[in-house]
Formats: sequence, structure tokens, C-alpha cells
Amino acid sequence: MPGPFEAVSTYFHAKDGNRPFLMRRAFTEDIHLEMVVKTEAISFPSSADGVAAIEEILSRGFANDFENVYTFCLAQPTEANRRHFPCHWLVGMSAKNNGPIRVGSGRYDWYFTRGAQCKVEKLVITIDVMQIFPADKLDRIMGWITNLPYPWCEPGEMMREMPRLEGLAPIQRYLKEIRPIPPER
Repeated sequence: MPGPFEAVSTYFHAKDGNRPFLMRRAFTEDIHLEMVVKTEAISFPSSADGVAAIEEILSRGFANDFENVYTFCLAQPTEANRRHFPCHWLVGMSAKNNGPIRVGSGRYDWYFTRGAQCKVEKLVITIDVMQIFPADKLDRIMGWITNLPYPWCEPGEMMREMPRLEGLAPIQRYLKEIRPIPPER
């Protein structure tokens, strides 16, 4: 029986790998997306409805602007998360054409359908922190990111290998402060 782990993993492969067709495996046709952006370093629409809109925003449109995208979930869902899976995340990516690198953190709230399919019917993405680095930091940042276990990684493991770059201090603080989030009942 598919569960939250499969749905979330599929989403990461769809978004990060620019495979929009995979979104249909993770999401219901009438998925509702909410975006809460608390930074000026990136912008997204505040909401979208339907899997076609999600494919456009989070896969095709994202891939038009960014490459080398790695998104990590900082906790793994269990059967207790069959209805709601809240978790923190970290992303690293570079703008296309040798552009700036972004590293950010925030929270996902995944809401799943009842029953055997366990597809995502609502997703709330909160972007709490997003730092921008010059293109010449690509090797250091991607060297760190690509050595982490993808797409599931614990905050402590991320911090152990984090390069010493001044701009990563807000990300490191975020990772130190996060705690497990219980699911809604």
C-alpha cells in the first residue's frame, strides 16, 4: 500500500529532477498548494489549485530558472503521518547560466487522502530562510549538498559537513532550532 513516504519521495524526484509527469503519482487532480514566503530571496504565487498548476509552478517553471536542485526532508514519515506529515526541509540550487546559488529552509505540511492511494490533497510550503551566494561558491555548496543522503537527511548530519561560509549562519541557526513536529489529528 502506498504511503506518505512514497508520495513525498515522488514529489522530490518530480521537482528536483524536472519530471512533471511524476507529480500526478504524488498528488490528487485537485491538489491545493499554499505558499508562505518569509524572504525576499525568492518568490512564488501564494496559492495554486490542480495538479497541472503544480506541475507548472514546482517543476517546469522551477526548472526554467534553477538547476542542480537538491531538496531534503529533515524527517521521515511513519504510519502515524498517514493523514498529515509536517516536516522541515532544506534546499540547495543554482540559478541557470552560472547564476547565484540559493540555500534555504522551511517547513512542509503534507495532507493526504484517506484510503489506499494516500495521495497529497493539500500541500503548504513555508519558506523561512533563503540565502543567496555568488556563483563562485557552487563547488563548495554543491560539494556539501551532494554528499548528504538524498532526499532524507537529519539536521545534525547536515550541520556536520556544512561548509564554513558566513551566509550559511542563518541556515545553521534554523537547523539547530528545529524540533520534530507532531501531526495533526
